[in-house]
Amino acid sequence: MTMRIAHLTRRFGQTEVLRGIDLEIAKGELVALLGPSGSGKTTLLKIIAGLDWPDAGTLTVDGEDWLKKKAQDRRIGFVFQHYALFPHMKVRDNIAFGLSVLPKSHRPPAAQIAAKVEELLHFLQIPHLADRFPAELSGGQRQRVALGRAMAIAPQMLLLDEPFGALDAQVRRDLRRWLRGVLEQAKTTTVFVTHDQEEAFELADRVVVMGAGRIEQIGRPDEIHNHPATPFVARFLGMTVEVPVALHAGRAEAPGLDTTALPRVAMADGAGTLFLRPTDITPVPDPQGRFRVTEALSTGAMLRLTLTDTQGDLSPEIEIPRRLAPALRAGDRLRLRPEAGRLFPAAGAAPAPAPAQRILKESSL
Repeated sequence: MTMRIAHLTRRFGQTEVLRGIDLEIAKGELVALLGPSGSGKTTLLKIIAGLDWPDAGTLTVDGEDWLKKKAQDRRIGFVFQHYALFPHMKVRDNIAFGLSVLPKSHRPPAAQIAAKVEELLHFLQIPHLADRFPAELSGGQRQRVALGRAMAIAPQMLLLDEPFGALDAQVRRDLRRWLRGVLEQAKTTTVFVTHDQEEAFELADRVVVMGAGRIEQIGRPDEIHNHPATPFVARFLGMTVEVPVALHAGRAEAPGLDTTALPRVAMADGAGTLFLRPTDITPVPDPQGRFRVTEALSTGAMLRLTLTDTQGDLSPEIEIPRRLAPALRAGDRLRLRPEAGRLFPAAGAAPAPAPAQRILKESSL
């Protein structure tokens, strides 16, 4: 199946929650809708599920208009953040629920339902939990049962809404590695909502970054991490150090900054902003350096430096592996060497040509 979403909009009163969404999802693909709260990702998921309807736009699957179909006719499996298991039913009955409530004309025989449940119990590695009630399960076990219930109906598409949000950090890490293997084996087209970029990048084939009701960028995890398309995406992905620079012959220049490690870019000369992650900046001790260390704090594996700008109003924080850090203390002066970053023209300046931030060969300059 191929899902195509075109020009989708949704308003709640005067608030425009979705502002012209265009997205295509291929059969068997695992897509993450990633963004902060209020970006519209859950509303988009609900529209796909048939739990909400847009004000304008189209949603088709293999050419069929899904906006004309009720939720129960779309054959979608939905897994919620808080599981929504039936507390009075055992695990095997929770998994069987979707099949057992089908209309009699479409309902499989009881023996076939029981066989499907057994198959899923083993597939999800929880056969020993079959006769327990939800209250007797851990959070991770409940989430596996919720997934089994969604998969029992052989859905065309599986939708996950913040599926690990209610779990602690270690369980989340373990469960998402397991889930990736399950979904790859099942070859089920899957769309999941998350605000956790680590979760999105580890699980998804493609990531859709959303902000304020718009799609800011679509791409493979590494593409988005290394080449954020907009300042919004750069900030959301942790590029929290923003340095005003002058662009000259494809290079960023600024006092106190050694940008020789950064590639040249295809951008017009003029004002720009260099976006950097705190972990992508190397501090270089320099008695005449622009920045002064105001605090050096060890977090165990990392050394976190808070800096003061002696020539402006920047107050960057950087993080470096503690064992690789030079001996630094409050009051020391230094310059900064970005090892990786992202350049954008200043507001009102000419944008970079597409594809954005194309790296130029030195020989062409």
